[in-house]
Amino acid sequence: MKSLNEWFQEGLTKEEYVDSMTVNKEELQSIYNRFTLSEEDKDFYQTLPKLELKAVVLTADWCGDAMLCVPIIERIAEYAGIELKYLIRDENLELMDQYLTNRTSRAIPKFIFMDQDGNEKAVWGPRAPEVQTLIEQERGNLPSKIDPAFEQKQQEMYRRFKEKLTSDEDLWQSVNHSVKNELEKLIV
Repeated sequence: MKSLNEWFQEGLTKEEYVDSMTVNKEELQSIYNRFTLSEEDKDFYQTLPKLELKAVVLTADWCGDAMLCVPIIERIAEYAGIELKYLIRDENLELMDQYLTNRTSRAIPKFIFMDQDGNEKAVWGPRAPEVQTLIEQERGNLPSKIDPAFEQKQQEMYRRFKEKLTSDEDLWQSVNHSVKNELEKLIV
């Protein structure tokens, strides 16, 4: 079994990942360009470089949650001095299966933070609680899967959800705060 450091070494840089994208590239870059941190958040993240963290990001360009979370955590990583390396989920199932959501789901993105020796320090993903609540509410409004209109209604729901993820700055901040809460645990 590979170590986290070996997985990290195999990862793509941000530029390589973005260049390889065929879905959600413009949306990801738009969120990255528009997302800002408060001065308080910047001050906190700027205390983290001393931890010398790096992270493997399990992701895929088709994933709406990755479209939302990757650019926000990229911005955080800039202030926190965290080097990110990207692995495509379906090409790295051996690692993905070690980080299943609820022990069953290959939900992404997953951010695996580690120290320079490759020791896991924190894991975050795939969603902030507020985003999870939103998707559960949206799914709760769908008809039964046996309803002939289910597929159409589901596609409409995903379109609305994507629009919200790309425009709702409160959701962006919920991702920031959820990641911050996880990283604060490392400052003891």
